[in-house]
Amino acid sequence: MHFLPEELDNYVVKHSQAEPKILQELSRETWQKVLNPRMLSGAFQGRVLSMISKLIQPKSILEIGTYTGYSALCLAEGLPKDGMLYTVDKNEELEELQHKYFQKSDYKNQITQYVGNALDIIPSIDSKFDLVFIDADKSNYVNYFHLIIDKMNKGGVILSDNVLWSGKVVEELDPKDIDTKILLDYNRLLNEDDRLETVLLPIRDGLTISRVL
Repeated sequence: MHFLPEELDNYVVKHSQAEPKILQELSRETWQKVLNPRMLSGAFQGRVLSMISKLIQPKSILEIGTYTGYSALCLAEGLPKDGMLYTVDKNEELEELQHKYFQKSDYKNQITQYVGNALDIIPSIDSKFDLVFIDADKSNYVNYFHLIIDKMNKGGVILSDNVLWSGKVVEELDPKDIDTKILLDYNRLLNEDDRLETVLLPIRDGLTISRVL
């Protein structure tokens, strides 16, 4: 997931804003207690998400894939006082940990958690979105896109994580590797859909920014 040499990567992190204390605590507890802690956005990408959200100042954010809540708290930093963040994850075992840190944050009254299948839940959310962050099961990325594109406000931004998939997107495709195949289709879709303008950033495992025209 790290494409820069370690020395350069460390320099980038050192010269970017440090993560808030609450996120340091959440990161530490995730690494101590949760399987696959490498799924965390991490300090640097978290600051990228925070900065993008602050620049957009979205009134309504949708996050697909909560994990332990790290990225949700980063995105929430850009919410105005009357803004809301809706976050969806299928893993009910993580709900308590998410809630614990959401309640400790300054955004406890602005975050709504959903547990279940995002494909079923998203249509029930009565909101249009200024910012969407997709970071869930890769095999459904295309389905998520088609589900949210008509719920985006004009000028809204879709952020898509893991779009380089540890470099697999430029390697010979294994026919059995469904996730990589879907990501290749997804990256092509974002680049060719005339409703969007898109730039793929080589940040960590790849982060695409797509703006709705």
